[in-house]
Amino acid sequence: MKDFSDIPALMAEIGRKAKAAAAELAYASPEAKASALRSAATALRARAGDILEANARDMEAAREKDLSPAMLDRLSLDEGRIEGIARGLEAVADQDDPVGATIAEWDQPSGLHIKRVRTPLGVVGVIYESRPNVTADAGALCLKAGNAVILRGGSESFHTSGAIHDCLIAGLREANLPDDAIQRIPTRDRAAVRELLTMTDTVDVIVPRGGKGLVGLVQREARVPVFAHLEGIVHIYLDKAADPEKAKRVVLNAKTRRTGICGAAECLLVHRDAVKLGQEIVDLLKAEGVEVHAEGLEGSVPATEADWGMEFLDMKIAAKVVDDIDAAIAHIRRYGSDHTDCILTEDDAAADRFFQRLDSAILMRNASTQFADGGEFGMGAEIGIATGKMHARGPVGAEQLTSFKYIVTGDGTVRS
Repeated sequence: MKDFSDIPALMAEIGRKAKAAAAELAYASPEAKASALRSAATALRARAGDILEANARDMEAAREKDLSPAMLDRLSLDEGRIEGIARGLEAVADQDDPVGATIAEWDQPSGLHIKRVRTPLGVVGVIYESRPNVTADAGALCLKAGNAVILRGGSESFHTSGAIHDCLIAGLREANLPDDAIQRIPTRDRAAVRELLTMTDTVDVIVPRGGKGLVGLVQREARVPVFAHLEGIVHIYLDKAADPEKAKRVVLNAKTRRTGICGAAECLLVHRDAVKLGQEIVDLLKAEGVEVHAEGLEGSVPATEADWGMEFLDMKIAAKVVDDIDAAIAHIRRYGSDHTDCILTEDDAAADRFFQRLDSAILMRNASTQFADGGEFGMGAEIGIATGKMHARGPVGAEQLTSFKYIVTGDGTVRS
């Protein structure tokens, strides 16, 4: 067994290898990158048994730690989920390669021809918690965008992430791309995370994916730029002009389909003129086993101040009657996380007001917030939902993991 006691030396070596791999990936052909991802998908299917065995070890340890049902759901894999991960790799492989794509081009009166083209960021560090599929998603998207990536998964998914990472390495080797293009930190020691956050010489950006505690730690301690993926305090506003059947269908799906994902609804706001429909929806949620913390409605328990702005990630939801759409907007501005918010209405003016006056990364109308996902946006996969306002926002796919440079061409052109 390797000795990982010298964490600074370990991380410095990982950083050096990643930087060298990034230089090679910057000019790797689209065909090679796509081939690596398809080969990784093949390896995932072939090694499904090994992945499930590793996942069983992680699940056993997680149960011993008494993790919540939502956290266990995030961690758990089965054959269907492994197939979904493999298909995600293939979907990213099939996308247009963003590297070198022309964003804009124009001619200047001076005689210069200028192009702005996409270029890789370089080395991306991804820190995530229990969801092992992020290992594949992050590896695939960074590779597609020509970036080397350093992965640091949560301790709960240590064995599962390792088994998935092995499949990514197999794909790189099949395509004759450097193994160091996708590295995984091989220790649970948290000192490795703190080291990664300060590696300004070799790491270009950090992407944290997890709860408020993880993101807060990264934002406080990082010396490397950060694409923040904050908690998903997702609101649904039931307008007085909502269609009852659409509203019932959307709210139930948004809350109960998978409670442990960041797009799960956490708060239902009900217009005072839609209380009857709001109560029907609350009753349906309770019938599905959801604990409703309510104010102005008959829920499971009375709501408290602590329920507003709470990311339950469980079969729980806050619900509140508000006076009008502006009160709903004010509530979301105060308690939301700028992740995803939805309005249920048939009134175009109300929808326009909601969209104009809120600035969440994703705003929806009459659609389940469970669609807040890069795969559902046609990106194949995502590293996370960026809630900041710099560079990347919303689902972070391959295109969002690029920067740009200017290509300037003249013909002996000189400046007067």
